[in-house]
Amino acid sequence: MAKVLITPRSFAQYSKEPFALLEKNGIEIIKNPTGAILKEAEMLDFVKDVEGIIVGVDPLDKSILENAPKLKAIAKYGVGTDNIDLDYCEEKGIKVSITLNANSSAVSDYAFSLMLAAARRLVEIDKGCRKGDWSKKTSIDVYGKKLGILGLGHIGRGLCERAKGFQMEVYAYDIYKDEEYIKSNHIKFTSVEEIFRECDFISVHLPLTDDTRHMIDEKMLEKAKKNLVIVNTARGGIIDEEALYQALKNGTIYGAGIDVFEEEPPENSKLLTLENVVAGAHSAASTIGAVDKMSTMAAENIVESLKEKGVL
Repeated sequence: MAKVLITPRSFAQYSKEPFALLEKNGIEIIKNPTGAILKEAEMLDFVKDVEGIIVGVDPLDKSILENAPKLKAIAKYGVGTDNIDLDYCEEKGIKVSITLNANSSAVSDYAFSLMLAAARRLVEIDKGCRKGDWSKKTSIDVYGKKLGILGLGHIGRGLCERAKGFQMEVYAYDIYKDEEYIKSNHIKFTSVEEIFRECDFISVHLPLTDDTRHMIDEKMLEKAKKNLVIVNTARGGIIDEEALYQALKNGTIYGAGIDVFEEEPPENSKLLTLENVVAGAHSAASTIGAVDKMSTMAAENIVESLKEKGVL
């Protein structure tokens, strides 16, 4: 019987069908018992005897994968694979799959929500109101403003659709240029630098790679408008957190909505001390619909991959 480790805490939280699918295919399920993201030492222990892993953001670097001699397949619960050593997987013939587009609508919704919350100071106003503070806190407008989208994949395109309802002028950057999509949606396709100079809002939807790590640094933030609100629901390492903290504290930019951090959970992030930051616990994909889709797709992917590898 093949063993599959499942690390995401929300896997099959609302529908038991993904578990039923795995059991139907003769898979022994090993669940993450900690209620938290697994640390490296914990992963080393759990992966020793498994043929498959359904993984969230828990680490799967080379040092851990070397400790999993039976491993044949990894199903990412999501789309970001920066926590997986893909080169090692390719070298050892370990199949890696993702749940493409399963959570894109949920993340697009959340990114737009963070943008609105930071612009209109919703969390700050809510906290004050609960303490009897009825003062009027002036915020900034969203309707008709310029939105820069860094990364025009499924999530970035979803944000573009939502921006249409606010009559926003959309700027975008991506490694790939889809001329037809850009033209039909009246997007100004341009550089990251121009987006920072021109846009009132910027939302990050890029993968974390060597090229994108700390892409948004002190120099980039210095190009921004003082009323800029920046949102990140992608990966924490894309933004230099110290540079962002200084820009927010000093009023170089207006606000931020941050759902992802370089260290998760963040233990001593200075960003969490600022009133002009709306913070999330990597929660953008956490809706019932997205969890159900990701769980089912990840279960289907691991079954298909293990069958392909002759394990099932």
